Amino acid sequence: MSSASTDHAPASGELIYRQRRPVRIWHWINALAMIVMLMSGLMIFNAHPQLYWGQYGANHEVPWLEIGAANNNGFLRLGPVTLPTTGLLGLVHGQARAFPPLVTIPSSYDLAGARQWHFFFAWLLVVPGLLFWLWSFATRHAQRDLAPTPDELRPRNLWQDIKNHALLRFHTGEAARRYNVLQKLSYVGVIFGLIPAMVLTGLTMSPGIDAAWPWLLDLFGGRQSARSIHFICAALLFGFILVHLLMVVLAGPLNELRSIVTGWYRLPEERAK
Repeated sequence: MSSASTDHAPASGELIYRQRRPVRIWHWINALAMIVMLMSGLMIFNAHPQLYWGQYGANHEVPWLEIGAANNNGFLRLGPVTLPTTGLLGLVHGQARAFPPLVTIPSSYDLAGARQWHFFFAWLLVVPGLLFWLWSFATRHAQRDLAPTPDELRPRNLWQDIKNHALLRFHTGEAARRYNVLQKLSYVGVIFGLIPAMVLTGLTMSPGIDAAWPWLLDLFGGRQSARSIHFICAALLFGFILVHLLMVVLAGPLNELRSIVTGWYRLPEERAK
């Protein structure tokens, strides 16, 4: 996440101080918390690898998503569609498990251990996240750097930015000092949409929280619906992480890493006309 300084307009190729310290600190804390929570969450999912809508979900219910093994074959069932996944999901190296040990924490089946990892790093996600929210609004980072302008949201501008990304034409020169509209929309969606939804649906799955805040069950349509939404948000966050890493590599990993580690970023040279 960048927070570009607007004190002057540097020339292409010049180093600018682009990432403020709170942004950099939160970025790396959030990255660690998200990786551990995604991997421990997959182990928790392995305990009951089916998802349902509504209040109830058990072995006799019909799930909308299921990952499992039958007749020595792994499968992923999404509604009426069943896909063979032997060796990838459901059945890996002869072991029946929705997700393989390579992508879970702990690597061996341990529901209690996975919950401990998950809940501990949830605090590392929530507390710094709330502090980052407060800092963002207090310093106007959210309003100035993250919120798209009406002009940026015009269909023609959105379509142009989509085409530029598809052709790997990233911003250069002065334009590289600011987020493009796709970055703004994705960052706003993750910071103020997906992460809060993950936290709230996670709380909804807790019987103790449900007793204190029963409105969460009404908000998400039941504990099983909350679990499904939690899983979908996790999948979307994983997709965001993959795209984010891909963009870092394509845009110039050394420059991007220097920016998020030290705060200093070199403006890419303007393309030849």
